Amino acid sequence: MTANPHGLALDRAVQLFLESIDGSSTTGAPLQDAFSAVDVDERAVIVDAGDHGSVRVRVVRPTGAAAPLPAVVYVPGGGWVAGGTRSRARLVADLARGSNAVLVVPECTPGVNHRVGLEQAYATARWICAVGDEWGIDTSRIAVAGDSTGAHLAIGMVLASLHRNEFRFSQLVACTPVTDVACDTESCHRFADGYWLRRDHLLAFRDGHLSDGRQHTDPLIAPLHADAADLADFPPSLLITAEADVVRDQGEAFAARLRTAGAATTAVRYEGTIHGFVTLDALRDTSAARAAVAQAVAALRTSLKT
Repeated sequence: MTANPHGLALDRAVQLFLESIDGSSTTGAPLQDAFSAVDVDERAVIVDAGDHGSVRVRVVRPTGAAAPLPAVVYVPGGGWVAGGTRSRARLVADLARGSNAVLVVPECTPGVNHRVGLEQAYATARWICAVGDEWGIDTSRIAVAGDSTGAHLAIGMVLASLHRNEFRFSQLVACTPVTDVACDTESCHRFADGYWLRRDHLLAFRDGHLSDGRQHTDPLIAPLHADAADLADFPPSLLITAEADVVRDQGEAFAARLRTAGAATTAVRYEGTIHGFVTLDALRDTSAARAAVAQAVAALRTSLKT
């Protein structure tokens, strides 16, 4: 495999990163293992997801912040099967401090099918509504966010909340989201190899996580195909995509559907970077990563009124 086979004008740190992992797997690069919990307090709880088992949840709040604070359910990505809450620990802490909110992070059971992961993440939001006041959370202000396949689950949580009418999210933040399982867009083919997340890895993740993945049009699995009436009821949404990313086009297509439906939507493509640019330690100091995190914080502060 050749790094940057299309000769894009990538950020220098991105180019060096791609060269350093040349030939390695998508999951072989370090995420945020070096994280140190500075200026945040962390607790853990096991949340009952009913027929879908239980889920371990990290609750992270800015140190010294006065309660009650709003909450952000952050669903970590990782190909539906990898990652876990610690793999996004630095980003979670940055979002907690920046938005002055409690970050509630479910560690969905690795390797389960999509519906179980979605229900475990949804149960986390339901838990906030039920007992959040005991944890210093203002249950009237809850946002949802995620990256990659975590953003896929976050979008599914919004759709589920609209149908079940148990609560409403104040904001959606989706970074490099998966919104369709066909994986057949122009960007998916153009950046199939040489840009960290490879198309064959994405397809393998999909086929291992979804049954009959190529045929799914269920909006909870392929939200790009959601009804316009549901999309119109979405909360204010921020969708962040990367130039050299196999899932770029589907994220931008979903943002276009939201806008067409009348939902308040901001979509931004960060050029010169790749999938996972806000989560990879090697890219944490790039201008794109810093700007994307700042933009996410600003969106959350506005919607959560912090």
